[in-house]
Amino acid sequence: MSNEVLDEVRALLPEIAARARAVDEERRVPAESIGELSRAGVFRMLQPKRYGGAESDPVRFYEVVREISAVCGSTGWLVSVLGVHPWQLALFEEAAQDEVWGSDPGVLACSSYAPVGRLVPAEGGYRLSGRWRFSSGCGHASWALLGGLVLGAAGRPADVVTVLVPRSDYAIEDVWDVIGLRGTASDDIVVDDAFVPAHRVVRNQDLTRLRGPGQQVNTGPLYRLPFGAVFTTTITAPIIGMASGCYRSYVSAMRDRVRLSLGGGGRFADDQFAQVAVARAASEIDAAVLQTDRNVREAYEHAVRGEVIPAELRLRVRRDQVRATERALEAIDVLFKTAGGNSLRRGNPIERAWRDAHAGGVHVANDVERALAMYGRGEFGLPVEDNLI
Repeated sequence: MSNEVLDEVRALLPEIAARARAVDEERRVPAESIGELSRAGVFRMLQPKRYGGAESDPVRFYEVVREISAVCGSTGWLVSVLGVHPWQLALFEEAAQDEVWGSDPGVLACSSYAPVGRLVPAEGGYRLSGRWRFSSGCGHASWALLGGLVLGAAGRPADVVTVLVPRSDYAIEDVWDVIGLRGTASDDIVVDDAFVPAHRVVRNQDLTRLRGPGQQVNTGPLYRLPFGAVFTTTITAPIIGMASGCYRSYVSAMRDRVRLSLGGGGRFADDQFAQVAVARAASEIDAAVLQTDRNVREAYEHAVRGEVIPAELRLRVRRDQVRATERALEAIDVLFKTAGGNSLRRGNPIERAWRDAHAGGVHVANDVERALAMYGRGEFGLPVEDNLI
């Protein structure tokens, strides 16, 4: 099946690749890149048709993410994270969707889901305060999705929610200076006693149970997918793309390289150990793509048929998602170890992909042991409760 947005994006990849070093050094994806990708339709792939979106098959979205991530990890990460937020916005009440997209269907939203915000009930909504970390691409966004706790009697937490806040209600603090994914500018967001109307608040429990209020108006199958499946795959897809890009750079650089060492020279491509490294890396990357695409496709097909997505599939999505991240990192590590000292130079696509992928690997969605343990509990018939399934 054709992917028209991917066709548009491929024409942009050479320029995105050419900017990758500057993105890493300057700690920012330029507005120029975001604008080009927006015009290509990337950020509307998961947006409802009623607001000018494409409402695409999510597998196509992840295909686009992987291709962009292969040439620039930071740009691909932002595409994935900023690009998935229209899907979540579609689960909010219609009034919230109208606020965001009513005057400009092309606006972007950032996020930071850790429930560190504090919401105090007020007439018609809540008063919100807090500081959130790791909000990727927040400088390109006009809205923010932020996690928080609703405080009840005696100031005790009563519920876990996600709130939608306009740019005018929060400050951004430039704190992102890290080893990998440097260009994502995942800075801090600070809110000081802002009013949030009730229609811009959604309970996390409702999202887990596929009861988002926006489903009443956005009735397509895309919006009947579990948050845990869509969100976690959004984190893993760019990491797989980074591994794929690293693989391409490695094969291209090493194919004609002559190795000089105390033990003698020779063409690198003739080295059996290098050949095995290529085979291992290629197999891990292929397995990561095939498993994640298969699972998302199966979940989407259930939604298309109007069927309940089985718990077994939801657990398998998480199992294979964390394993896909592991596979991608294993592939990059194999390539990095055998690429030689030249791969250590800053600006080399291999070392940049290695840094970016490992930075993405520490995201909470990639908690391997937790996700695998949940799958095991399910297989043994034990109860499994988690917001990310």
